[in-house]
Amino acid sequence: MSEVKGVDIKELLNNRYIRPYGDTFNDGIIQLSFTIPAKDKYIAIEAAKVLLSKMGFKDIKIAIIEEPLEYFYFFVVYAATTYDVDLDNIKPVIPEYEKMSKDEVEDFVNKYIKKKLVIVGATIGTDSHTVGLDSILNIKGFKGEKGLEAYKAFKVYNLGSQVMPATLVEKAKELNADVILVSQTITQKNMHIRNLTELVDILEAEGIRDKVIVICGGSRIDHRLAKELGYDAGFGPGTTPSDVASFIVQFYHKKFINK
Repeated sequence: MSEVKGVDIKELLNNRYIRPYGDTFNDGIIQLSFTIPAKDKYIAIEAAKVLLSKMGFKDIKIAIIEEPLEYFYFFVVYAATTYDVDLDNIKPVIPEYEKMSKDEVEDFVNKYIKKKLVIVGATIGTDSHTVGLDSILNIKGFKGEKGLEAYKAFKVYNLGSQVMPATLVEKAKELNADVILVSQTITQKNMHIRNLTELVDILEAEGIRDKVIVICGGSRIDHRLAKELGYDAGFGPGTTPSDVASFIVQFYHKKFINK
């Protein structure tokens, strides 16, 4: 695809200042959804428009308004932002690794690590969601890729959901784990941060934090947050099994073998 609505891709990639793309290049159009409590629908509509205007949006179009609960109005809105982003000032914080295929990961382990890496994974705390965890660990995998259970280079233990951090640490010690992989989906009132922090605190108290690779992932997780919480890496939405596998083997080699 060489053009987007008449815009040459080369020109697009060389553009320093950008806005979201909706209908035409740099039109700034965004889709938003939110809920407003109000006495009636019409007050809610006007409140939504005023709020979006204060946030720097113009050309506000309400596509959907529903009342799932009395006095609570759910909106889907299209609006155009008046702000742009200077791409030259964007400095993403992401895990450092070279993406490898399943075969390349296994060749790397055979050549440089020469043993199976033991991976223990779980969803911790009261979080019962395992879709993200299973997409990385289970053989069926995600986006056409096999999960880590399908790799000959790994021995994977998927402990499932609602595993308390202390229990996960004990299991990791019992299995002599090389990697602890944690998933968190429930984020209300920062529950995920409390759970993730508790896990690292226990690992440090047990004196084994520096002996394992600790990775977290989830819908609200990124590498910046993970590093702040004491993890080696954080992976967010769209992560595939080969992303995690590539990071694990390269980081393990760097940390424990090629010191």
